[in-house]
Amino acid sequence: MPAQDVASQRRWGRISEQRAGQLQRQVQAKEERIVELETENAVLHLRLAQYRGTSGKGAGAATQLCSQCPEREPPRRSAALAAPQLWRRVQALKQDTEALRASSLEVFRACREHLQDGLSEVVAAVQRAPLCHEALLAWQSKAGRLERSLQEVSARYELERQKRKVLHNRLVELKGNVRVHCRIRPPLPSDEEFDGQASQDSSAPAGVVHAVDDETVLVRWDRPAHRSIHKTYSFERVYGPAESQQVVFADVCPLLTSLLDGYNVCILAYGQTGCGKSYTMLGPLSKDERGDLGIVPRAAGELFRLISENPSRSLKVDVSIVEVYNDDILDLLANERRPAVSGPPWEAPMTKATKREMSPPTRAPVRSAEDFIALAAGSLRFQARRATRVHARSSRSHLIITATVTAAPAGGSPEDGQSLGPRLQGRPAGGRASPGPPGAQRVGEQVHAKLQLVDLAGSECAGVSAVTGAALRETSFINRSLAALADVLGALAEHRDHIPYRNSQLTRVLQDVLGGDAKLLVILCVSPCRKHVAETLRVLGFGAQARHVQRGPAGGGGAAARKPRNQ
Repeated sequence: MPAQDVASQRRWGRISEQRAGQLQRQVQAKEERIVELETENAVLHLRLAQYRGTSGKGAGAATQLCSQCPEREPPRRSAALAAPQLWRRVQALKQDTEALRASSLEVFRACREHLQDGLSEVVAAVQRAPLCHEALLAWQSKAGRLERSLQEVSARYELERQKRKVLHNRLVELKGNVRVHCRIRPPLPSDEEFDGQASQDSSAPAGVVHAVDDETVLVRWDRPAHRSIHKTYSFERVYGPAESQQVVFADVCPLLTSLLDGYNVCILAYGQTGCGKSYTMLGPLSKDERGDLGIVPRAAGELFRLISENPSRSLKVDVSIVEVYNDDILDLLANERRPAVSGPPWEAPMTKATKREMSPPTRAPVRSAEDFIALAAGSLRFQARRATRVHARSSRSHLIITATVTAAPAGGSPEDGQSLGPRLQGRPAGGRASPGPPGAQRVGEQVHAKLQLVDLAGSECAGVSAVTGAALRETSFINRSLAALADVLGALAEHRDHIPYRNSQLTRVLQDVLGGDAKLLVILCVSPCRKHVAETLRVLGFGAQARHVQRGPAGGGGAAARKPRNQ
């Protein structure tokens, strides 16, 4: 018999002994009460005898007085008158005595019945004890069987979870560690060419970029007196102008599962100015359009939902938000705690005086999706934006939101070590955290994985956007950093020994997710307008180049990605 069953039997024996002792003490108390009542009854009988003796003595005295005075009629008459009074008193005493006897008998019977009930309870408890003990043993046996079944089911669940993890990541790898999607922006009222075209031919398709199917983009433009454009591009997924934010995010969800499996994940939006990158990543500027949330808020909700499904893993999330502005890395969370500069929302003028270079970035802990979204929304007030001819709120910097998923310290939970992904076990805590600000790396904490959500600044032609001065300088830095990103992807696709990560601060920040085991999703955002066709072709060419990164031999890109420190 297991030690647990023996301990339960001993505990039940002690409980039975305690109950029997209580019942015995109750019986003893009742017996003592009965003795007291019997004593009181004896006293009452003694007093009754005394009353009877007194009454007899009174009657004898009266008789003696009558015999001593036979000649005196008046005393005899007084005695005759007193006799009825004495008789009434004697009768009253007899009634009191009978009442006392009746009450004593009633008390005695009640005590006897109570004692019998107590004895019956003791007997019943003693008789039930073996049955209860047997039932307890049966329940203990059943609990043991259920516990063993639970352990077996838990073992099978863990095995299936590991198999699911392997199969899921094989599926993601088959789709490509670097995946390229393309999203075509719908026509906007500001696109003047569509207004003119609609007035001329309402049946003609709007724009020069079309989604042929879920994987093919067609760029077609028959230009009079010019060479016609007719090119097709294939990607893992193509979204037409009518497809919603929810459809786009549905293809992002599997990457968040890979994140909790221990793989670094990066989702970046790439494209020209005014093609919908910020809308895709962040959603609309208006708070009323709740249904059009972008990838960032939806990913925050899905991340915390996945974490809540298995709270035993003790995963925590820290967020850092930076922007790459004119090839400087600036910490937006540090600026969030400073007074906001004057100006309408999303258009606050940004200068180096209102920012400070980040080394390392502030990491703020978040406990829910609402905290995540509020932190991101607050920091966006400080992002550099400027009005151009192409876009009224053009982003002048690359926005990078990094969610670092960390496991609890090694001594915090026995399962924490098992929760780490297969590719990240034993990896030292990555991403140095600033010593002062909140969310700094805890001692003994281990980085589980990183999610980077990147809203790249739009590439643009200075002639089309008509920028000058400081805006022209910003455009130059944006285009150079995007060209550096294209050079890195080209080097990875060709499996070069030297990967030029150091050519730009943007590629330095994204170094961990551009190669190796990281999952990278590039969402190309293109405009359907004819006046933007040159930039559209360049963006689609960038996407086609990015697709070649996944076509190399296994580990080729990763080997190259792991060499930047030797450059």
